[in-house]
This record gives sequence, C-alpha cells and structure tokens, in this order.
Amino acid sequence: MTRKQLLALVALTLMWGINWPMMKLSLRELSPLYFRAITMTLGAVWLFFFFKARGVRMLPQGSEWKTVATLALPNMLGWHTISIFGVKELSSGRAAILGFTMPVWTVLLGALFMGHPLTRRTLWATVAVACAIGLLMANEITTLTGRPLGVLWMELAALSWAIGTLMMRRLSITLPTEALAVWMMLMASACLWVLAVVVEPVPSFQFSGPMWASLAYGVLINYGFAQIIWFGLARNLPPATSAMSVMAIPLIGAFSATFIVGEWPHWQDYVAVVLVMSAIAAVLLPPRRA
Repeated sequence: MTRKQLLALVALTLMWGINWPMMKLSLRELSPLYFRAITMTLGAVWLFFFFKARGVRMLPQGSEWKTVATLALPNMLGWHTISIFGVKELSSGRAAILGFTMPVWTVLLGALFMGHPLTRRTLWATVAVACAIGLLMANEITTLTGRPLGVLWMELAALSWAIGTLMMRRLSITLPTEALAVWMMLMASACLWVLAVVVEPVPSFQFSGPMWASLAYGVLINYGFAQIIWFGLARNLPPATSAMSVMAIPLIGAFSATFIVGEWPHWQDYVAVVLVMSAIAAVLLPPRRA
C-alpha cells in the first residue's frame, strides 16, 4: 500500500468505528427510524451528485432496477433498520462487537447453503463468535438493567448483512458499484420514511448542538466521505489489509464510546471483542503460504 492509501484506510476505519457511539448519541433525542431515514436519505442524495459529477453512470437500466431492489432488502433495509434497534437497546460498543460477527455468518451460510468448504478456521471462528454472543447475552440477562433483546437485534442484523453479501457475490451486477450503493440507500430510505411515519412520532427538530453534530456526522461522514474513501480503496485493497480494518472497527467503536457517550466497557466486552476479532481474522485473513 502507498502512504496515501494507508492514511485513507486508517481514516475510514476511524470513521466507521466512531460512527457507533455517534449513533447512540443521536438516539438520545431522535427515534431510530427517523434517524436512519434522515441520515441515509441526505447521505445518498449528496453521494449521487458527487459520483455523477465524476462521470459515473448513476441511472440503472432495465433489469438493473430489479438487482438494486433485491440487494437493497438485506444489505441496506435489513441491516440498517434492525441494527439501529440493537444500538438503541445496547451500549454502542457492545452493538458494534455483535454487528461485526457478520463475516463469520457469511462464511457459515456459504458453507451450509452454497457448498463452500468448512475449514478448521471456520470452526474456530464459529466457536469464538458463539462464546462472544453467549457471554454478552448472559451479561445482559443477569444485569439489572440488561436488555438481551438488543443482542438478538444485532445478530439478526448481522445475518441480514451476511445474506446480502452472499447475494452480491452470486448476482451478475452490470451497474457501477457506486451507483448500486446509492440506489440501494435511496430505496431503503424510502421504506424507512414510510415505517417512521407509521410507527414513530414526528420529531420536533428542536435538537441540542451535539445532536445536530451527530446528525451531520451520519450524513457527511458515515454515509458520505467514508463511502467515497471505501470505493476509492476497495478495488486495490489486499484481502489481509481489508480484514485488519474490519477487525479494528468494533474495537474503535467500543473504546471511543467512553469519550463520546460515557459508556465504559465491562470485562465481558473486552473478552468478546478479542473473540470476535480473532473470528474475523480466521475467516478473512488469507492463510500463510508454506
């Protein structure tokens, strides 16, 4: 990697890691569905014009619309809707740890339903993730203010993301990746607006300064600059480097939460993050050559 690519990867990892406590901060004053609908819509709109100005073909054609809609269901609507309820219930660091069990679920689902090989690495990752989930679930159940439902929300979200990842690998995609991501966001956000209007009270928009800052972070950073950096790196990023970034995101999410929203990790969180990071390494890092 060049120095520029390395700095971009570090910035991307920090952006997506810090996003977890920033979401928690937003949920103190805004309901989950409205938060997702607002940030995803505004982020998708400005990304649309950014990529269009750079000459990317942004308008799907013919059957590409069906592909976008099919992939948007698990990758955007499923993951982003279910996970925000997990963040609402749990500490943001704990939600990040559980959300990033996704790579392991991807490998397991691929082995169960698509004939992908089940290796010793996969078995170890499965055991590590099961221990992490069990540990955090037990802590939520035994704690006086615990919310075990949040653990289930996050694992359902991770499963949805994993299913979407497998679908993206199998479907033939002719639309540029940038356009695919933007239209998935637009379709998902349209559904989120409908759900928000039906089930949640309309927000007053009389927010505090930190709340406006957290919304701006969601729009400009999480759904904006982070996506731009990712698309710039994804085509040339070595698998091992990508894996290290994915491993670091829940760690950053867990520890940055202390400074942003005042959440202190418990010993169960420390153990769980090590287990999940080792599981991600087992399924994503390429084996060493003999």
